Amino acid sequence: MIERPKILVVYYTQTGQLKRIIDTVLGPLQDKATIVYEELKPSQPFEFPWKKQVFYDTMPETVLGRPRGIQPLKVNPDEHFDLVILAYQPWFLSPSQPTAAFLQSEIAGRLLKGKPVITLMGCRNMWLNAQERVKEYLQRAGARLVGNIVLTDTSPNLVALITVLRWQFKGKKEATTLLPPAGVQEKDIVESVRFAEPIGKALETRQWDTLQPQLLALGAINLLPNLILLEGRGIRAFRYWSKFISAKGGPGAPERQGRVSMYRGLLLIGIFVLSPLAKITSVFKLALNKKQLQEDVEYYRGIHLR
Repeated sequence: MIERPKILVVYYTQTGQLKRIIDTVLGPLQDKATIVYEELKPSQPFEFPWKKQVFYDTMPETVLGRPRGIQPLKVNPDEHFDLVILAYQPWFLSPSQPTAAFLQSEIAGRLLKGKPVITLMGCRNMWLNAQERVKEYLQRAGARLVGNIVLTDTSPNLVALITVLRWQFKGKKEATTLLPPAGVQEKDIVESVRFAEPIGKALETRQWDTLQPQLLALGAINLLPNLILLEGRGIRAFRYWSKFISAKGGPGAPERQGRVSMYRGLLLIGIFVLSPLAKITSVFKLALNKKQLQEDVEYYRGIHLR
């Protein structure tokens, strides 16, 4: 009797949206493989909906890669898996803290070493820096990234920002008279089932080299060049503020709350006032650096680390 291939799914989700995406993508594989789910659980849970000051106070350690610890995993770290799927969300243009905590752990090294890994994201729209960090973690663990699927909110940038903030702080995802529902559109979640077929074939044949081109042909990543420019500016600012805030103490420290509030106010000004101006300047940069940006787009759509 031929033993069924085994898939390990490691994920963290606050709202349940990412778990829905996972279940949709892997639905057709349930009868073809043994799927083990490992939900990452912080040792001190992150509350949802978020309190605003707590949310912004979470930024420094997220960007600096100093995550809150997670509870012990249930899976045996020495168990064999034919494929690992790492499903995560970017926080502040970086891997979420539970994801980073897992990838930094000793158990991740044991689980991931020599394994093919597919990353799966459900997010607003900016994920490039987070994925670069994940690539680095996977490389250190000796894992092989073979595929990347990114489902994003396809609403206009500022509209998506307003709806996701409403969801984060008030717990309200549904549409209003003026706004669409927050998060990845339902249609896109339902249609993500299309990625199961190439994943299943690669799992059967072990031909991992051709998986990412097949996923891209199915629309696994839709990346606009201007987002590369916007995210580049954003991550530089986050790194500066992360060091500035954390110099006054750790998460929740009263001594650093003044700096957190300063960052919080300037971030909102930057988003709603400077973002439209940045979009205008990006038009000129796109025209002047079209070739370089197109090369960057192809790089970020891929699975290799520079």
